[in-house]
Amino acid sequence: MWSGRFSQELNVEFEQWQRSFPFDRILVPYEVAASKAHAAALSKAGVLDSVELALTLQALDQIAAEGIPSADDASIEDVHHYVEKRLVEIAGGVGLKLHTGRSRNEQIATDLRLYVRAQIDSVSKLLVDLAQQFVDQAEKAGDAAMPSYTHLQRAEPVLVAHWLIAYVEMILRDLGRLADCRQRLNMCPLGSGAVAGTILPLDRAGIAKALEFDAPTANSIDATSDRDFAIEFVQGLSSVALHLSRWAEESILFATTEFGFVKLPEAFSTGSSAMPQKKNPDALELIRGKAAKVFAEAVTLFVTVKGLPLAYNKDMQETQQPVFAAAQQVASIVQVATGFMATVSFDFERMHEAATGGFMNALAGAAYLVRSGVSFRHAHEMIGKAVRLCVEKGCELEHLSAEELESCGITGAPQFYDALQLRHVLEIHDVPGGTAPSQVRAALKKTKESLSMYAGAAHVCA
Repeated sequence: MWSGRFSQELNVEFEQWQRSFPFDRILVPYEVAASKAHAAALSKAGVLDSVELALTLQALDQIAAEGIPSADDASIEDVHHYVEKRLVEIAGGVGLKLHTGRSRNEQIATDLRLYVRAQIDSVSKLLVDLAQQFVDQAEKAGDAAMPSYTHLQRAEPVLVAHWLIAYVEMILRDLGRLADCRQRLNMCPLGSGAVAGTILPLDRAGIAKALEFDAPTANSIDATSDRDFAIEFVQGLSSVALHLSRWAEESILFATTEFGFVKLPEAFSTGSSAMPQKKNPDALELIRGKAAKVFAEAVTLFVTVKGLPLAYNKDMQETQQPVFAAAQQVASIVQVATGFMATVSFDFERMHEAATGGFMNALAGAAYLVRSGVSFRHAHEMIGKAVRLCVEKGCELEHLSAEELESCGITGAPQFYDALQLRHVLEIHDVPGGTAPSQVRAALKKTKESLSMYAGAAHVCA
């Protein structure tokens, strides 16, 4: 591709060391698509006649149909070299014209944008499917209750559905970040040349439209050196991995005998080679572990790009593998999480038991006193004294006698006892976003509407 300038052969070890074809060959479909758009622009500019254009497009279609090639041919430097070489093999000398007016700098910038765009669509669909499993489980849970936690200590009762759709909220934010990234990256670098712009009057707007980009990039220097879209994409994937790692950790805890809330599905668990009784949450543990790899890819991108002057530098070749690896890793994580959520079950009886003990109705008791005209600070102190008395006696708040309550300053025993019942404890959180059953039902409806918006978006692949 550039041998005319050189009088000596490349060092053999260096030649193989600097090749990117072993990993960038997965970009062949995008390189072909971009090449077809460029060929059409060359025809419009008078570089290719109608026969040459037809031969070129036919050959490019054949290359696409051949699929991803093997990396066995050590003479191929990169994906661009491969497509051009195959084009010449199939179409003859006309294939040598295709590189007129373009550079590998703009080609890889375009191929990567096309790849990331496709991966956003794919991962977004997977995330919608995962979120739907959380919604389905939330609907099955109905009005079942469980403890919520702060500082990993029991806090207040919530609906199981409320807990589950908390993760859907995270997924919706992930979908929003990826959609935002997609919109920002959807500009076409073709026509930028190596750095200063193409040497031909190519129809850049037409090329962009053919590739379903919104418009051509605005600056050729930036277009050939920009990897913000790759960094932003992997950052978005890191958020997905982060959220699923948190979910995995919590599910691992809830699946222990000590909690007993989650019943591990056997299809996503393994046993022990030594202990016959074990059922281990390996799927969840691997999700938690593999999330670290995604974070590492994001760091690699930042560190690779941080010191690069404008415009293209060969270092940028090293930004491809982190993007590929993160996309593949997150896709597999989401798929496993979806399968797990589709088959997991919960011990609602154990959850209910946990939600009705350990003074989890203490705030509800304080709320009752506040409604009776007591200041919250005084109510807090009164209930605190009652809890301390319960700890001494080894009982729950609702088991204290009227006299014992009065010793703590609490009166109106019949109504107070009623306020401590689980149904009322849940219902007092009757605000948007709260765990009152009516609010959770409304939240589920809204959540399903939000998911439908993403599932029905034109750019989310079927």
